[in-house]
Amino acid sequence: MRISELSRRSGVSVTTIKYYLREGLLPPGRQTSATQAEYDDQHLRRLRLIRVLTGVRGLSVSTTRQVLDALAGPEHTGDTHRLLGLALGSVRVGEGPAPDAPEAAEVEALVRELGWNVHESAPARATLAETLNSLHALGVPLDWRTLLPYAHLAERTAVLDLDQIEGIENSLEAAERALLLTVLLEPALMALRRMAQENESSRRHAP
Repeated sequence: MRISELSRRSGVSVTTIKYYLREGLLPPGRQTSATQAEYDDQHLRRLRLIRVLTGVRGLSVSTTRQVLDALAGPEHTGDTHRLLGLALGSVRVGEGPAPDAPEAAEVEALVRELGWNVHESAPARATLAETLNSLHALGVPLDWRTLLPYAHLAERTAVLDLDQIEGIENSLEAAERALLLTVLLEPALMALRRMAQENESSRRHAP
């Protein structure tokens, strides 16, 4: 497809596509003349990933380039666990480990109790520790044991997520599906939780 068709199908302007090409986020197309190139579905899939990584996850151009290059690397062919870690941010690319938070020991106790295999520098560990720290600062007596039932619900959600990625061999397609089912689905999951809370409140307290 020509760049105009790529723009139409992806929803990304031609100007932005050319910017991604210059910055190395998008590989060059197959040259058909001095001023024309052909693009394929891999370019379209990569464009969608770029939009999610930069627009939804808020990654910088340089970090997005590293993630995409890593995802496309032959060393990750068949390594679904590593691929998903890169796509979802469980494994950082070009960055050091997340700084320790005061409640890091609480998070470690939770992970150990659950028997989860979560990398020690996973950003979610730091997020959880910072959240516990904020709650404690507000005088909320919440510790890792209180989170156990929520963690078990999260396990069930993770099973549903990963079930929908099984059998996809193309690394970019798997990464795209992973981002769509997790990062982009998270607002919908939060909305469902809010609706369920309203329903439960009505069931318990409404006259």
